[in-house]
Amino acid sequence: MDVSKDQREFLRHTVATLAYRGGKAVRDAPAGFESFRLSDSARTPAQILAHIGDLLAWFVSMAGGTRQWHDSKPLPWKEEVARFFAQLAEVERFLASDAAMQTSAEKLFQGPVADALTHVGQLTMLRRAHGVPIRAENYLKADIEAGRVGEEQAKPKFEFD
Repeated sequence: MDVSKDQREFLRHTVATLAYRGGKAVRDAPAGFESFRLSDSARTPAQILAHIGDLLAWFVSMAGGTRQWHDSKPLPWKEEVARFFAQLAEVERFLASDAAMQTSAEKLFQGPVADALTHVGQLTMLRRAHGVPIRAENYLKADIEAGRVGEEQAKPKFEFD
């Protein structure tokens, strides 16, 4: 698969964006948030975060050519948050390496990356519904850089209510 250096760098920046926004959605989540439900048929935040971890593992699998999917049971919240950042680090390691990509950048973006971004939005919405919203932010001004995918993220530059 011919994936350019620019495409890899774009995916790296996108994954760093996912880490920044996802970190904001899970940071300082209130007690009980992990099991909050809007309805009986809705996923809990813990289920959503487990699904995001599975999407990120799927990304690495598809990029490497094995195309394996797993449905993980949610871990306790702190462990699931740690898994989220560990899976982001796996994606970053792959993208930063010279390993040949077996799936196009476009397919990886439209599949696992876009889905994960959607689910981070759900977590953000659930925070608001649970009564502990995250602060709005001008993400254009955020200090997001490729490679920064851990729990420690830059402080927001311009938040507002």
